Amino acid sequence: MKHEWKKHEKNLYMPGQKPQIITVPEQKFFMTSGQGNPNSEEFAQRVGVLYSLSYAVRMMPKQGYTPEGYFEYTVYPLEGVWDLTEEGRKADVLDKEQLLYTIMIRQPDFTTEEVAYRALETVRKKKPHPLLDEVTFGTMEDGLAVQMLHVGPYDDEPRTFEVMKDFIEKNNLEVASMKHREIYLSDARKTEQAKLKTVLRYRVKPK
Repeated sequence: MKHEWKKHEKNLYMPGQKPQIITVPEQKFFMTSGQGNPNSEEFAQRVGVLYSLSYAVRMMPKQGYTPEGYFEYTVYPLEGVWDLTEEGRKADVLDKEQLLYTIMIRQPDFTTEEVAYRALETVRKKKPHPLLDEVTFGTMEDGLAVQMLHVGPYDDEPRTFEVMKDFIEKNNLEVASMKHREIYLSDARKTEQAKLKTVLRYRVKPK
């Protein structure tokens, strides 16, 4: 049976439009980091490189190599961890050039360092790109978190964050890090702004 994250990991990827408390386990990712406006060409190229690697892992059995424990699955969605430079934090208005990000795509549990290396080598041969050298493979664990579905433009996210912060306060929790995570359930190139679906997540800790 094909593993589909929308069905089998609903609690992590398909929250409702009300905040919820969850525990996010350690997960494996291809990651790449940068600074600047997410509407830039460089950002789009980083996203493209991550997808190339993710599909290289998924297609391995068709290329003659089946990783141990391999199972059929749907490629996971793009995610991002966002922060601001010191300068950006001091500004009254969001300057997108001051955004710091790590964007990533989760990989199935069977993905090992060797599998990740094979994927990198495959993409280097088929779709070489200088940004491949900036991709790392590793794990991340959010642990205790509060998340909520945001529907609408990315620039409208602050109103959803306000709802989440209110919920966090009322539940005797506090935000554990100024960074926040976004999981992109919609393809921004093909979806009208008002219908974009994004999971927003804060790591939290008890007060």
